[in-house]
Amino acid sequence: MFDKILIANRGEIACRIIKTARQMGIRTVAVFSDADAQARHVRMADEAVHIGAAPPKESYLDGAKIIAAAQATDAQAIHPGYGFLSENEAFCLACAQAGIVFIGPPVEAIRVMGLKSQAKRLMGAAGIPLIPGYHGEDQTPENLQREADAIGYPVLIKASAGGGGKGMRLVERPEDFTQNLLACQREAQSAFGDDHVLIERYITRPRHIEIQIFGDNHGNYVTLFERDCSVQRRHQKIVEEAPAPHFSAQQRCIMGKAATDAARAVHYTGAGTVEFIVAPDGQFYFMEMNTRLQVEHPVTEMITGLDLVEWQLRVASGEKLPVTQEDLSHSGHAIEARIYAEDPSAGFLPSTGKLVHFQLPEESAHVRVDAGVEEGDAISRFYDPMIAKLIVWDETRDKALCRMERALADMQIAGIASNIEFLSRLVRCRSLVQADLDTGLIERETAALFPEVQEPPAEVFLLAALAQLLHETDEAPLTSFLQRRDGFRLNIQVRRDLNFRYAAATHTISVTYLGRGYRLQTGSLDVTATGRQDKGNRIIAEIDGLRKSFTAVRSGNFIHLFTDGQSWKPEWLDPLDVSPEHATAHDGLVAPMPGTITALLVEQGQQIAKGTPLLIVEAMKMEFKITAPSAGYVKAFRCAVGDQVNEGTELADFEPADGEVKEQLALISQEE
Repeated sequence: MFDKILIANRGEIACRIIKTARQMGIRTVAVFSDADAQARHVRMADEAVHIGAAPPKESYLDGAKIIAAAQATDAQAIHPGYGFLSENEAFCLACAQAGIVFIGPPVEAIRVMGLKSQAKRLMGAAGIPLIPGYHGEDQTPENLQREADAIGYPVLIKASAGGGGKGMRLVERPEDFTQNLLACQREAQSAFGDDHVLIERYITRPRHIEIQIFGDNHGNYVTLFERDCSVQRRHQKIVEEAPAPHFSAQQRCIMGKAATDAARAVHYTGAGTVEFIVAPDGQFYFMEMNTRLQVEHPVTEMITGLDLVEWQLRVASGEKLPVTQEDLSHSGHAIEARIYAEDPSAGFLPSTGKLVHFQLPEESAHVRVDAGVEEGDAISRFYDPMIAKLIVWDETRDKALCRMERALADMQIAGIASNIEFLSRLVRCRSLVQADLDTGLIERETAALFPEVQEPPAEVFLLAALAQLLHETDEAPLTSFLQRRDGFRLNIQVRRDLNFRYAAATHTISVTYLGRGYRLQTGSLDVTATGRQDKGNRIIAEIDGLRKSFTAVRSGNFIHLFTDGQSWKPEWLDPLDVSPEHATAHDGLVAPMPGTITALLVEQGQQIAKGTPLLIVEAMKMEFKITAPSAGYVKAFRCAVGDQVNEGTELADFEPADGEVKEQLALISQEE
């Protein structure tokens, strides 16, 4: 067994690997970029080596720097985690040439399975069913369009070297093919350094079922059962579960054999996942093989009781698989939810910033959290926006869903946007509860998952007022007598109004300072309240004699409240704040998040219709189109391809069209 390994990754997977290595008595070396100098994986490792600037190409994708770090620290092996260099054949080969063990499959397996087109040809030769499509080498736009037309729409354009939902576009009409092809190629080149694509028929309402396989260097193979990864947004998994619901023992046997046949065909070793598309009629098709550990591997660990990272380390050190297929079994049901820094209501726009508050549910045999950050850490624009993975287990699927719902209610994040409340709605929605699963579930359940913004109950503003009053009391000893706002006056009963804004509405709480506590009034509510600040932003309140605890986190004048499994973010309107309001109306287009300009899509002065894509901002490995807010034209771009921009940076000066031009453009748009 190894004495020391280097982990060529960051975030939650680096922390996950360190945890198992520590349990096995193996020392660990972390690598980090400028952006990750204080990151959790760096703090956890025994040693850490700086490898470059924040952009991945200058750090986590620089194989030479990583190998040099391993040599400098006498690491015997490198664990690549997932993403970055985990499926890079050149890096795997370089490790072997440097005398360092690559904790993963052999170079040839990575090479063959790393290119989807080549992998599909090999799997077809092995008798594994394939989706009808084009996997050839002629990548001219004209040929790809012809092939798509011959396959029949809808089709999927997919990056051949891709994964994680990146470099993938659904095309439903021939006239939309070219623009989607160009977008897919751009994203593929940026993410994988290879713009080669393949085209496949789009299967309507497919399930995404994957089989976890393991092989060793002695010719032994096992499957560790299946996972259902159908619940996706933007072609990226968001909720995974094991075992797959409504999945028969016969299906498990047939698809398990196909997965091990795929592994044998490339003499696979270590952890791998064979992914299949399953049509509504039960017919399955090979999609791809991921030659690495998967993000969702914890659900397999929860139903089998195994540690897949430990297996990886043992197999890479030359040991045989610890069990045979006959020894393996699973029990109960496990579900994983990916916690992202993103705003689902804004098209899952990534969010960056500091984790001002980060509270996790208590871990147990039923609840597990794999996190790459802690409170006070920053979510960087340079990397994937995943914050953590929440995994639950219980005896049945229904119990596991209830367990997940409670665990999500106990998770609190402030300082950045997150998808926690969206996930809470997701695990309660009809389709997921009834296991009516396919990759279009989120689109089908739009009404339930994206409800109109609800006005908070009046109690929320009472709690916000109490939190503000307690904050002022805590600050009072540091404030001069004339400036104090905590209600202290000699022989006077003080009254004041506290105003809060939520969305576009303002809410007023009338406060009367009592000898002990406060009288709070709004609308028909009239209560007496006291409270004290506890550790971790927790407030213990007594409202009309009823004890209640909630969490209040301040961020400027915003008060982020967590109560009864929900969160609200009212803004306190400080009457002493005389700073001018910033105008929001302007004729410029601004960046919705920090990122890089990857394409300008129109010419300056070109007349365009409302909704026309103008430019593309890439952030956190995803492309975001900035579109025309109305008919008109771009007077001038304020950025160029390759520019790094911050949130709020003006990107272009936009001139709306007059009424006659708008009408003409609308007619042209309808004809198209």
